[in-house]
Amino acid sequence: MLNNHRIVVVMPAFNAARTLPPTVHSLPQDIVDDIVVVDDGSVDDTASVAESLGIPHVIRLDRNRGYGANQKVCYDTALELGADIVVMVHPDYQYDPRLVLPMSAMLASGVYDCVLGSRILGLGAIAGGMPRYKYIANRTLTAFQNLLLPHKLSEYHTGLRAWSARLLRGLPYERLSDDFVFDNHILIQTIAAGFSIGEVSCPTRYAADSSSIGFQRSLIYGLGVVAGTFEYKLSPWLQSYRFPRYLRNMNKDQLTTESN
Repeated sequence: MLNNHRIVVVMPAFNAARTLPPTVHSLPQDIVDDIVVVDDGSVDDTASVAESLGIPHVIRLDRNRGYGANQKVCYDTALELGADIVVMVHPDYQYDPRLVLPMSAMLASGVYDCVLGSRILGLGAIAGGMPRYKYIANRTLTAFQNLLLPHKLSEYHTGLRAWSARLLRGLPYERLSDDFVFDNHILIQTIAAGFSIGEVSCPTRYAADSSSIGFQRSLIYGLGVVAGTFEYKLSPWLQSYRFPRYLRNMNKDQLTTESN
C-alpha cells in the first residue's frame, strides 16, 4: 500500500524458473500488496517455483498463448483483486524490480496515469548488454513514433510498466494482439484516450537467462509498430477495431465513467 493505493505486481512468465526468485526477492515488499504470476505454458518449473516462493496468485495457462494474451490475463486478474496500481515486472530479472516503488509513487501522486521504466535514459541499454541491432531498432522505431504521436518518449518498447487501474479499466486492451506487439499498441491506446505517460531511468541486464525475441520476431514486431502508428494517425477516417475513432474524441474521465 502506498498513499492508500493498493499495489499489485504482475509477472507474465515463460520459462522463468531460474530468474523468478531473485526478481521476487528484489521487490519492495513493504508496499506490494499482491503478486500475480501467469505461466504461459512454460516447459520448466516456473509455476512450481512461483508457488514455492509463496506467491499468492499463480495462474497456469493450458498452452503458450502469447505475450500479449499473458498480459491480458495479468491485468484482468489484478483488477479483479482490487488493484489501484498495477506494475508489470518481467520475471527474467532484466529490469530492476526496486523501481516498483518510485514508479508506483508517480502514479499514487496523481501526476501520471502510466509510468515506463526507460532503458535509454541514464547510462543506456548498450551498457546493460542490449544487442546493438536491437538498440538501433529501438531508437529508430521510437523516433518514428515520436514524430507521429503527440507524446515524446525516450522509449516505447520497455517491458517495465506501471498503470493506474483507472487507465486499464478505460482501455479496450482485450482487442489488441496476443503477440509481442500488444506492448506497443496498448501505449497507442493510452495516448489515443488522453492518458498521461511518465518515465524513469531503468538500468537493464541482458544475460543468458533474459528473455528476448529473435530477429524474425523482432521484424514482425517492428512492422506491427509501424502499422499501429499509422492506424492511429488514420483513425479519424478509419473504423478501427483496435483504436476506435471515439477514443480520439473523448477524455479519460468519460472513458472511465463508461467502463464502470
